[in-house]
Amino acid sequence: MTATTEIPERNGNITVVNPPALPEERKGLTKKEIAADHPTWCPGCGDFSVLALYFKLIEKRKMWHEKITTVAGIGCSSRFPYFVQAHGAHYIHGRALPFASGISLSRPDLHVFVFGGDGDAFSIGGNHFNHTARKNIKMTYCVMDNWVYGLTKKQTSPTSPLGFKSKTDQWGAVDYPINPMKQAISAGATFVARTTHTNPNHVLQMMEAAMDHDGFSFIECLSECVEFYEGAFDASNPRKGGVFNEVPKTHDVSDELAAYKLAGEPFPGSFGIFYKVNKPTKNAKEAEINKSFQSKVTGLKDWQILQKNFDRMK
Repeated sequence: MTATTEIPERNGNITVVNPPALPEERKGLTKKEIAADHPTWCPGCGDFSVLALYFKLIEKRKMWHEKITTVAGIGCSSRFPYFVQAHGAHYIHGRALPFASGISLSRPDLHVFVFGGDGDAFSIGGNHFNHTARKNIKMTYCVMDNWVYGLTKKQTSPTSPLGFKSKTDQWGAVDYPINPMKQAISAGATFVARTTHTNPNHVLQMMEAAMDHDGFSFIECLSECVEFYEGAFDASNPRKGGVFNEVPKTHDVSDELAAYKLAGEPFPGSFGIFYKVNKPTKNAKEAEINKSFQSKVTGLKDWQILQKNFDRMK
């Protein structure tokens, strides 16, 4: 409501209209306000680290409840939406990306975050991963890769290394594992990064960079399954005698071939942004298509638009 002040003058009162008060700055959410159910992962699981940093990202960027959109498929890591007090969906196994695509295309004001594991992303969801990447739909896809099916109690996953013994390969895995970074680059993702749960500051940096990217951003995050593949990533953890090699500062992130070569390094490889380019998103392209067709029916009533469509069918 606009406030007024009366100032007495010799010839009467003059009404002065004060400018409306500026709205108070909205206070940022706290972790307590964001967190929902207590996470049910095994003690020591790397997914705890990723969740904590997602909370930190929300706090830092002041992503209010109505702007937080968390989508996941099925698997240990895909329990994410349960633990975030905001809008989200725990969707069908391997189908998180098409569901998230619908949200992204219909709600351009939101930045959709999708979380999944190596089985959900690269096995049953592998086809959706390729097509979402090539279409360059604006969202961030964080895959917590632990090299094993953990929720179903230790089966070989698409990223399990050769020789890995599991319930499905008791003699040791014989199928060549996929390389998530190579697949993302070759599929057309416009932002491709790699990190590990044992380096929290780096995880947050990659999440922020992915969120700021206008397009499909993919993050592979090594996330150890302490129950069924303990020590899988020790070689990337300095606290356990490993090394954390960051992407060289001389690396050109817009060079696709250089990024592909970087992705081919032997484990533990490098961590950071491998590839980043700006290309028109499907979001922008569809917005232009909608605008073009809507301009052709400006001023017409709904029934008139329907009639025009029926007329074309004759």
